[in-house]
Amino acid sequence: MSSGITNWLLNSDEPWTRYRTLLDLLGRTEDAPEVQTARREMLAHPFVQGLVEEAATWPGYALKRHNDAKHPLHHVSVLADFGLKAEDPGMGSVLSALMSHQDPGGSFQTLMQLYKSFGGIEGEHWVWMMCDAPTVLYGLLNFELSGDPVVKRAADHMVAHIRYNGWPCVVGEPLGDTFRGPGRRDDPCPYANLISLKAVSIVPDMLESEIAHTGAEMLLWHWEHQKERKLYFFAMGTDFRKLKYPFVWYDILHVVDVLSRFPFVRSDPRLREMVATITEQADDEGRYTANSMYQAWKGWSFANKKNPYPWLTFLVYRIQYRMRMAV
Repeated sequence: MSSGITNWLLNSDEPWTRYRTLLDLLGRTEDAPEVQTARREMLAHPFVQGLVEEAATWPGYALKRHNDAKHPLHHVSVLADFGLKAEDPGMGSVLSALMSHQDPGGSFQTLMQLYKSFGGIEGEHWVWMMCDAPTVLYGLLNFELSGDPVVKRAADHMVAHIRYNGWPCVVGEPLGDTFRGPGRRDDPCPYANLISLKAVSIVPDMLESEIAHTGAEMLLWHWEHQKERKLYFFAMGTDFRKLKYPFVWYDILHVVDVLSRFPFVRSDPRLREMVATITEQADDEGRYTANSMYQAWKGWSFANKKNPYPWLTFLVYRIQYRMRMAV
């Protein structure tokens, strides 16, 4: 990373970018004065305080589609990406809300709008799905609650559902076995696999596990066979290759960010192909501009397709930093 990019990130008016750059790219520790300053400014920023307030309204409203970028589910994910912790101001209310509904099996539930056409009952119901519960778990693990027994039970429940080819499309009661997702029953669901693997990445003891290898191979296999067929309607075409944040759905930056967390994947040529697809989108100064955006996040720098923005650029350079650590 050039000194010009480093200075651009450190001089950003986004304290979350400065905070993560210091930690993840420059190797500073949490007790370093400049890190503590950036963290204080991040927690005091009105955008971050707004995210905390929105996340605390959980469940907000019944979720109808999992790529609804304005839903509190994705506010939780962004707060986790930035590095907020359980003890930060306002987070107590967020955690209480997230953990208020837990399936007997262990996964945390989301208020969903269910439809008979999908093999269930009509109306709003608390239910867990493999395409939302892992995001809740990812947040709780990132908020440093891995030692909480109920969070551990949720992690065990998620891991228990992986199959030989990755995580499938699976849901809890009141849907259960009656639910039918939009794909072949024996196929893994790419999105469920992605967010489940992301949750696994927060558990140090699982970074080299068989679970991690299976989940990573599913995503790498999908890239390798991208021209052959879709999995649950998920493809890796033009839209997939567009740089976009927040990590709401199944796209290249989200996939590569997750895969690059696992040391055993970093030398895989399939991942390196994906990284090259991202890095070739840099401008002449090595900065990155979104070529797709979520209107629900208008006002944030990453909801801007005209100019390069620091947070997206940071995410790409963090991927490259991880890749350089490959043996």
